[in-house]
Amino acid sequence: MLLKHPRLPLPFARQRRRRLRAWRRTRPFWGGLLVILGGAELLLVPLSPLTVLVSLGLGGIAAIGIGAALVVAGLFLWFLPQARAYVSVHALLLSVLSFPATNLGGFLAGMLLGIAGSALAFGWTPLPDEAAPRAAAGQDPCERRPRGTGPRALAAVLPVLLAAALATGAPPARAAGRPDGPPTAPRTPPTVTTSLFAPQGFAFAGVTEVATADGPLRVLVLKMGAASLADYRLRTRDGHEEYGLAATSLELRGNVTLYLTKFSGCIEGLVCVTFSPDGLPAPPVIPPFVFMTRVSAEQALVTSDLIVTDGLRLEAS
Repeated sequence: MLLKHPRLPLPFARQRRRRLRAWRRTRPFWGGLLVILGGAELLLVPLSPLTVLVSLGLGGIAAIGIGAALVVAGLFLWFLPQARAYVSVHALLLSVLSFPATNLGGFLAGMLLGIAGSALAFGWTPLPDEAAPRAAAGQDPCERRPRGTGPRALAAVLPVLLAAALATGAPPARAAGRPDGPPTAPRTPPTVTTSLFAPQGFAFAGVTEVATADGPLRVLVLKMGAASLADYRLRTRDGHEEYGLAATSLELRGNVTLYLTKFSGCIEGLVCVTFSPDGLPAPPVIPPFVFMTRVSAEQALVTSDLIVTDGLRLEAS
């Protein structure tokens, strides 16, 4: 006797489709998919039989690296949509670089898929605040959206994307100053400088707001397991008096969270960049071996399980 596999009830299948649709609409899904397909296409030729790989030479090896990086970038667009501006610009640069570095960008197919996907991801915009609860409930978040609004592909060419990336930040997160958020920040963020900043387990946690006496303040949220700072200097002003802390070295250990209004420095001492809540967003993840020199930051708050200093001095003027 043959047993037939029971068919799923129609309401359950429809609910699954609604949940998948709601998940897609809370992230640049199609842009990420095109970037992944472009990376996969670049991987196809060099991962073919050994005779083909040998004939391709360095171009085949470069295609493996760029293709794998594009696949990872597409996954970041799916699972870390708040970093879409940073990831999509880098995916665009990798796609263009694949033309001279590999076999003509996967015979143009992989390069064009990567460019189209990164443009879609960069131009994607999140749902309005009132539509987010509907998406989380599995409902169609676009049922009451006026016609002519919604996600748009705002960029299609390389110069426009590169220029707009410098003025695009991550979407704001929940406001702080609540029982489950950080404490109230000072009215004027202190300025911190250090000659060497070496984080461990660094991750960009988005943009949020912290409460101050003058109202909410937008900040970058950087989280890490630990951090080492050399030649640490902190300057803060209370009225007409200026106070400062100085230390030969400072170690932050365990659940370190930095709330910064501005963060600048030179990566590996070579490439100098400036991150801010309304400017260039910080990268989502930094490898553990990366360090920064000549760092200057406006620090609203910092939390850590343990702070160890050497040669701490208090200064006032």
